[in-house]
Amino acid sequence: MKCPRCESTLYRKNGRRNDKQNYLCKNCGKQFLEPVFPHSLESNLLANSNGHSKVSIPEARELFLVKNLLEEKVTEESLSSFSFILAEKLLQTILSPDWLESDTFSQLIQKLQQKTEIKHQLEIGISVLLLDAENLKLDINSELFLASVCEYPLQVKIAFANWRNPSIGKQDIELYNRGYQLVHVPEGKDSADAKMIAFGACVLRSYPTVKEILVCSSDGILIHLCNELQNQGLIVYSVRRQGQTLHIENRNTGKLTHYSLTIATEVPSLEKVVEQIQDLIKSEQESINARLNSLVAIASLFKERCNINTNHNQKQPHIEEITPVPEESFIQSIKEQEQEQEQEQEDFAKISDGKTLDIFLSKIIQDIQIKSPQTKLSVSKLGSELQKITRESPSSIVKKLKLGSSFTKYLESSPTFTLKANGKEYEVAMSDEQPLLCE
Repeated sequence: MKCPRCESTLYRKNGRRNDKQNYLCKNCGKQFLEPVFPHSLESNLLANSNGHSKVSIPEARELFLVKNLLEEKVTEESLSSFSFILAEKLLQTILSPDWLESDTFSQLIQKLQQKTEIKHQLEIGISVLLLDAENLKLDINSELFLASVCEYPLQVKIAFANWRNPSIGKQDIELYNRGYQLVHVPEGKDSADAKMIAFGACVLRSYPTVKEILVCSSDGILIHLCNELQNQGLIVYSVRRQGQTLHIENRNTGKLTHYSLTIATEVPSLEKVVEQIQDLIKSEQESINARLNSLVAIASLFKERCNINTNHNQKQPHIEEITPVPEESFIQSIKEQEQEQEQEQEDFAKISDGKTLDIFLSKIIQDIQIKSPQTKLSVSKLGSELQKITRESPSSIVKKLKLGSSFTKYLESSPTFTLKANGKEYEVAMSDEQPLLCE
């Protein structure tokens, strides 16, 4: 811009006039406003008027705009043509076989895949676990249960403690092998809690994809961290221990989940217990119905088989017919067995000393040898046979009769029986001097 009087380029600002900047020429002192179009264009337009007529300022302004539009149009057409040619050459290069098989193309594909994976992770989200190792210990089963509570995958686990403290033991090695990041704090009261609060409050800076966070500590001071994380839009789980149970509280919804450390399983709610009992009853009813149906089917088959056997026996009379045992005879045999057992118990009730006990034991030994002569009778077998009849252990019988401290020692001291060691067991038999009793 030049001074309109002396065309000097030395000027300075001199206030504003009609909301336009006013200038003062340092050479001639003329004040002027900033022109709408360059002075050279005005001179050219006036020179092209052939000296007969002077072009007015508005007409000169219109001519100036037309000229600029023409120049811009030409420039845009040139640029669009150049862009089309460039795009065509790029497509020819990219789609060529050499480019598709080149290392540059492979690197480009890898970068695109990495960006896609990062974007996918940002959309999916992760879970973070913060553990006060001085206050709460988590085994592998508890950790897996906490991971199942979260909706997002548990990928970051951080433990805070003074790892030089002897009470920690080898917990740092165990946690490190399980993928924890170990943060050391100096010795002091609530030092681990303070560091946990400081780190957790800005966890989004280190892990921008985090959606859920588990705050594992029984200290009440960490409720401030839970509130701050909730205000940042995260889903917060407060994990604390009470006795042998972990209490997991979803701070956003108020839902409580309990986990038993002794049996390593979730403690169900009362509603779930009722549902499980109902399912068990239903399944048991179905099982009983299925068994009844099977019994009915077997009874039907048995009835058909009896009819077939009856018809077959009528045609072939020389085949012996199996006569079923009448129901009354079967019941009578059961009653006789019960009477025999009652009689044996009554006989045993009459035992009042060692001599009577020897006679009773001799009868048991005689019955066993008659049924299976080759069987070697052990002390434990003799005692179990005695207990079946008396409903009382042999040692308690011996102590009640004041015949010794145990059943084995009584047999050793009795002249009626002989004991022979066979490994860890003793075989019992009648003494040679004592004859077997007759029925």
